[in-house]
Amino acid sequence: MIAHEALRAGLRDAGLAIQVGPFVVRLRSRLDRVERSVALFYDRQLLPAASAPFADFHVTLAGSPGLRSVWRPQARFFLDGRSPFRPLPLAHAYPLFEWGLNWCIAQHAHDFLMIHAAVLERDGRALVMPGEPGAGKSTLTAALTLSGWRLLSDEFALLSLATGKLVALPRPVSLKNAAIDLIRERYPQAIIGPASHDTSKGTVAHLKPPDSSIERMHQQAGPAWLVFPRFAAGGRDRLQPLERAEALLKLVGSSFNYSVVGGAGFEAAADLIEQSACLNLEYADLDASLGLLNDLAGAGA
Repeated sequence: MIAHEALRAGLRDAGLAIQVGPFVVRLRSRLDRVERSVALFYDRQLLPAASAPFADFHVTLAGSPGLRSVWRPQARFFLDGRSPFRPLPLAHAYPLFEWGLNWCIAQHAHDFLMIHAAVLERDGRALVMPGEPGAGKSTLTAALTLSGWRLLSDEFALLSLATGKLVALPRPVSLKNAAIDLIRERYPQAIIGPASHDTSKGTVAHLKPPDSSIERMHQQAGPAWLVFPRFAAGGRDRLQPLERAEALLKLVGSSFNYSVVGGAGFEAAADLIEQSACLNLEYADLDASLGLLNDLAGAGA
């Protein structure tokens, strides 16, 4: 943890080195809203300037030049000096950083089979939850994180091709729309940053991971449960067994880089399936589904 003055100076000079699981991100920015969010969410993951190692990603968040800085100001994301996607309104600068970092990892981290999934751990066993947009994955992830599960990731299941275990990537959990107030009201201890309105995903705010998840970011976890959640308003909360062949197809379909890592990716996915109880989760009531998942963990794989 560093003083705020040093954080600002680092962001505006050579950049701050941030340890995010197995990756080091060097971030530069002169945007006040980025500075405030980094101070809030990544204060325990900042590396001392004197000992900061080689960075995997060199990222800059910058404002618009010229008249754009006054008229409809925008934020731009740069990786190694190049901007891979279009600018966003300045008010969306911090979500742009998180979305841009997702892109960086998805494009480059091929030592892992990468799956669009949340990962949480309890008693050394990992719960992997792939989810399509609207499935309620992040809401469940936030609630489990604030109920005693260790957060490994909200966005990426990083399955090591070397060990077959899940590698932690603890970052802020992205909450959207009604889930923001739901989590804030249910968990008074939750640290939730300011909301960004009218993004491509609606209103977005981020939940800070608990200190315990940050402190254990270098601990891997073996897979135990593979659960595919689906939110169904007015439905019945239930876990249903899923055939392993179907689970494998769904898992592969959620992967960012299955076609890139080839046979090693198939072996890693197949091993995860063999080691996991595979289930579909239909949920409508957060309390009921939390109970089902906690009972699952209490009963073992």
